Amino acid sequence: MGNAYAKAGVDVTAGYETVSLIKKHIKRTKRPGVFGEVGGFGGNFDLSELNYKHPVLVSGTDGVGTKLLLAIEAKKYDTIGIDCVAMCVNDILAQGAEPLYFLDYVAIGKNEPEKIAQIVAGVAEGCVRAGAALIGGETAEMPDMYNPEDFDLAGFTVGIVEKERLLSSALMKEGDSLIGLPSTGIHSNGYSLVRKLFFKDNDYKLTDKVVGLADQELGEVLLTPTKIYANALLPLIKKHLLHGVAHITGGGFVENIPRMLPEKMQAEIQLGSWPSLPIFQVMENLGKIPPVEMYEIFNMGIGMVLSVAPEKEAEVLAILAENNEKGYVIGRVVKKDSEKEVILKEVQG
Repeated sequence: MGNAYAKAGVDVTAGYETVSLIKKHIKRTKRPGVFGEVGGFGGNFDLSELNYKHPVLVSGTDGVGTKLLLAIEAKKYDTIGIDCVAMCVNDILAQGAEPLYFLDYVAIGKNEPEKIAQIVAGVAEGCVRAGAALIGGETAEMPDMYNPEDFDLAGFTVGIVEKERLLSSALMKEGDSLIGLPSTGIHSNGYSLVRKLFFKDNDYKLTDKVVGLADQELGEVLLTPTKIYANALLPLIKKHLLHGVAHITGGGFVENIPRMLPEKMQAEIQLGSWPSLPIFQVMENLGKIPPVEMYEIFNMGIGMVLSVAPEKEAEVLAILAENNEKGYVIGRVVKKDSEKEVILKEVQG
């Protein structure tokens, strides 16, 4: 059977080698609740090991999008897995859930064990940063679906939260402070536009140095992994200091902040209240994109927005600092007086 399958373009022995190579990466992610070995028909997790009275499981799934094309071109496979984990766990953190475990899915044109091992090493690193166990996954060699060098990567995560501690818009109040947590860059959204700006409309290469990006190569900037916010958010969640969280992904400020707002409230954002990242200014100039439109597409240097009671603002900022996380007061929640759910206020002066 192996020989016939190999003639069809699928290398079964490469699959076995891949499993062997990734076991050491999976081992790094073990946490309380995990039992059994990876490699069965399903991953196991024992909730009875966790001290929850009314546990609610919160699930999330996502991929990395066309950022993968840049990783493939750069032949850099060891960070894209961090992006995949981040896109999933940041979503469930926004509902107050602690990440428990993660599963990945890699579809590839040709199974090269070392390449798969690098991808999974990135997934494992993301899981370590999130505090989640990597309890399973799938590698699918699909020679007629993908070119030999191409692959896709997606993931699935499950977190846990006490039922009465789920974050929802019902908790938010007029006057809440909005605290922004900085992003590490573009993260994993908007890359169809990013690629158009740099590589279709202009003839940049990943190895180019671009004016405005200090001394970094373009590829290094564009492939910076998405930040995982577990270390920043979990201490605040456990102390019940958050009224709401918005993960700033595709759709930027304008689409994502309203997802945490009550119906009759809007967010007032003070532009210039946090340090800007050079990559966004470069793209705005390159594409002659209106500034407001940038906030409808990208995170603009803020990966998470937290809603907190104004009297808890100082405590939240102090806890963030204790955990080596930066936080910026970027706005407030106000009573809705227009159709807009997010008001972007220019700096006065």
